[in-house]
Amino acid sequence: MGELIPSHPKKFNTELSDYSKAHVEKTGPYAPDLEVDSLIVGAGFTGIFMLKTLRDRGHKAVIYEAGDDIGGTWRWNCYPGAAVDSEVPEYEFSWPEVWKTWNWSSNYPNYEELRAYFNHVDKVVDIKKDCAFNTVVAGAHFDTSLGRWIVKTADGRTAKAKYLILGTGFAANRYVPPWPGMDKFKGVVHHSSFWPDEKIDVKDKRCAVIGTGASGVQIVQAWGPVAGEVKVFQRTPNLAIPMRKRELTVAEQDGAKRHYPELFRYREKTFVGLLYDWHEKNTLDDTPEDREKFYEKTWTDGGFRFWCGIYKDNLFNADANKEAYKFWVKKSRGRISDPRKRDILAPLEMPHFFGIKRPCLELSYYEEFNRPSVDVVDIKNNAIKEFDEAGIVLEDGTHYDFDVIAVATGFDIVTGGMAQLGLKSINETNLEEEWKNGADTYLGTTVGGYPNMFHVYGPHGPTLLANGPTAVEVQGRWIADCIAKMETNKIKYINPKPEAVKAWKDHIVELNNRTLIPTTQSTYMGGSIPGKIKEPVCYTAGIPGYTIEIRKALDTMDGFEKVMS
Repeated sequence: MGELIPSHPKKFNTELSDYSKAHVEKTGPYAPDLEVDSLIVGAGFTGIFMLKTLRDRGHKAVIYEAGDDIGGTWRWNCYPGAAVDSEVPEYEFSWPEVWKTWNWSSNYPNYEELRAYFNHVDKVVDIKKDCAFNTVVAGAHFDTSLGRWIVKTADGRTAKAKYLILGTGFAANRYVPPWPGMDKFKGVVHHSSFWPDEKIDVKDKRCAVIGTGASGVQIVQAWGPVAGEVKVFQRTPNLAIPMRKRELTVAEQDGAKRHYPELFRYREKTFVGLLYDWHEKNTLDDTPEDREKFYEKTWTDGGFRFWCGIYKDNLFNADANKEAYKFWVKKSRGRISDPRKRDILAPLEMPHFFGIKRPCLELSYYEEFNRPSVDVVDIKNNAIKEFDEAGIVLEDGTHYDFDVIAVATGFDIVTGGMAQLGLKSINETNLEEEWKNGADTYLGTTVGGYPNMFHVYGPHGPTLLANGPTAVEVQGRWIADCIAKMETNKIKYINPKPEAVKAWKDHIVELNNRTLIPTTQSTYMGGSIPGKIKEPVCYTAGIPGYTIEIRKALDTMDGFEKVMS
């Protein structure tokens, strides 16, 4: 890792560029005039998978990572209670040399264990030697005469690469609402995904959690038992479902590993890339008694089974979906003793169809509100107006005093990670401006006007409706095979044709319109950033269908303009 030249810190970090550092080291991936075959942005699952895969095929590849180490979201997400919500072994690389020499302590690892896992990956396949850390991409354009991307970093370096691969994922652009007075607050305040590594003591402290997405839920579970007071500011209830976390023994894992090759193949055959799939029946084909029994089993088994392991029409049929919500609300309300809190957290009237906002997995979320010290504040119709020195003020003038505030307001979801990189097209347009009217891609892996640029786990892929490592390996192999095909056929660059881009976008919209997803503003509809266009951003026909479609397109290459060397 390059030695850093320190810079003056802000009160709290709000931008990726806050992590850019000038480097003393000027060689290897830190070279000021780097030239490589492939430049990869991001050192999470995507970046690491692409680096190893391309390197194994003889490519010179380097990763630019804004953070200070590998791990992607698990390097950033170190807020209290941060943990994964996909089970292992689904949630890991399929490389035998890695999984044969690694065991987990539980089926849902926390961020500390995931960081240790990534360090193990590095030890086995030697990733960090080809990474430049604290390196923020601040601009990039493709030179058609050279057939190369010219990439600029925030600290003034330049790189040239034939291929630019964006592993920025769905949650690389944090959203901090522009509440007035945040800089005046005298206590401690951090965004959940810019949380500092050092532990923040909340014993006997008055704490606020703003937001009830996965981060908010996990922080509440961590702070509830230890903080003096926790107030949760909720706009929309999280229809969270039980995680069922349990310890794993080494003997149990070693005994199962003989099945791992088949399990890793199987995860690519299920709708969301986990080791279970939709029930083959429709909801109303079962009697109420049999339906109750089936719901109870998936609920007891835990994880996302009560989301994407229940009836196959749950995301498509409104009447079917209401049955799932009725079961969820009965189960969840039974865990909350206070009637006022119960009605806010698990309302009898369905706030939106179940599962069309990504549910999160919880351990003790609803029980935390049975503590007198933990409360929920409904801000749906009484929003946060501003911060002051002492705390938070709502629109109606209600004031709350706090010592520590967690801003768990999420991200400019799916599209924001790519839009913040300063990408310029060969038509002299800027991606951020282009996508203000909606994202356009071809196959969920390429963007028209940006030749030889690929993205993984971003817009118009199975993103957010797929287990991350599964989607990464499906898309990543496709990208590596596309590059190999270009090299074999001496193609200088490919650029998606406008008609192919339009057809793919229309296809994404049509697939989403078959579902209940467009009925609610959610991450699947671009998130809730004020002023952002409401549109479907994910492929919703499942990983097997997606794989078939993109592989067919690679076979023909008909959707690409091809320029020969």
